[in-house]
Amino acid sequence: MRINRVYLPDQGQRPEEAAALQMRWAKQVVEAPLAEPPTLVAGCDVHLRGDLGRATIAVLRFPSLELVETVHGEATVSFPYVPGFLSWREIPPIAVALGRLTVRPDVLFADGQGLAHPRGFGLACHLGLLSGLPTLGCAKSILRGDHDPLAEGRGAQAPLIYRGRVVGTAVRSKDRVKPLYVSVGNRITLDEATDLVLRAGVKHRLPEPSRLAHLAAQAWARGEDD
Repeated sequence: MRINRVYLPDQGQRPEEAAALQMRWAKQVVEAPLAEPPTLVAGCDVHLRGDLGRATIAVLRFPSLELVETVHGEATVSFPYVPGFLSWREIPPIAVALGRLTVRPDVLFADGQGLAHPRGFGLACHLGLLSGLPTLGCAKSILRGDHDPLAEGRGAQAPLIYRGRVVGTAVRSKDRVKPLYVSVGNRITLDEATDLVLRAGVKHRLPEPSRLAHLAAQAWARGEDD
């Protein structure tokens, strides 16, 4: 599938230049209902070692969660590790993998933040503009915001609040495990994003698109996947 190369991050930029772009691009993010119920969902996983980034995307049928396609991509990454700029390091290999997809997902799950970000432009938002797909952020930790304590059962939820605004949802995806932090990436609502994360996974903490992408990435690293 094609990507919008305007949103490929410049690896030579300084963090302050990247921050200015994040604030500008954040104004292009749209929080709106999905046009129709998704039938294909995808997750992505990125492994960074030195200046090499390796990305894997897994596409699943929804709601059956049957694996449809797995693709990989590599790219050189030179932008330094700085909190709040994950997408500057992960987008380059993900963009290569996106270009190798033969099917077009209806929703892309990002392993990171969306609007729940200091400048309202996390990895999920960046992926949304780059790909043109509806995207959601499903992070394992909080970057910004606070929430009330959650009940221990699966499905327990609480709004994630940052600077007086709801920027995401803390949701327990499995009984008595740490919550996930869901936020809008682009072209989806927070309620839809939270519902999809819960419906896309039952047995594990991570939703299946993200989990299968991670497993495929590990297999690729071991040389078990061409």
